[in-house]
Amino acid sequence: MNRVNIQHIPYHPPLQSNGVNLKANTTKQSFIEHLNQATIEELKISKHASERMNERNIAISDSEWQEITEKVFEARDKGVNQPLVLMDQAALIVSAKNGTVITALDRTEARQQLFTNIDGTIVL
Repeated sequence: MNRVNIQHIPYHPPLQSNGVNLKANTTKQSFIEHLNQATIEELKISKHASERMNERNIAISDSEWQEITEKVFEARDKGVNQPLVLMDQAALIVSAKNGTVITALDRTEARQQLFTNIDGTIVL
């Protein structure tokens, strides 16, 4: 008859506090915090870009900014550092790495420009 060597492994139930599993709760909370931090990221506008937007009467709605922000950070996650964002009324050069709009042109002006030092394009 073969003998089986059974090690004694102590059982440690999950930590409980008022019937709540603290370990699971901590994991969920840190994930939620991480998710909130990821969604709070916003684009900044450089002084230069702000001046250009004012000079050129470029107005971008909150919903458009939200879409631009999401697409720029999505592009950044895919390795794009400096995208050109083309909209109906404007063209923006953005540093995805820094999360900053560098400059802005209206679309009429943008048609006459050659864009260099960009490594991606976002068309909205």
